[in-house]
Amino acid sequence: MKAYLVSLVVGVIVGVIYGLLRVKSPAPPTVALMGLFGMLAGEQLIAVLRAMLR
Repeated sequence: MKAYLVSLVVGVIVGVIYGLLRVKSPAPPTVALMGLFGMLAGEQLIAVLRAMLR
């Protein structure tokens, strides 16, 4: 849970810095969110497969 909180806080800080500098994020928000979703889904899939193989 701590890793999620740290990730969220760092993301907000970076977002604020981007906003202050008027810099666009490197990826369109939808594309970035879909990429993150894919990463999380893949991570969970591996955990499920490991549990099934036990």
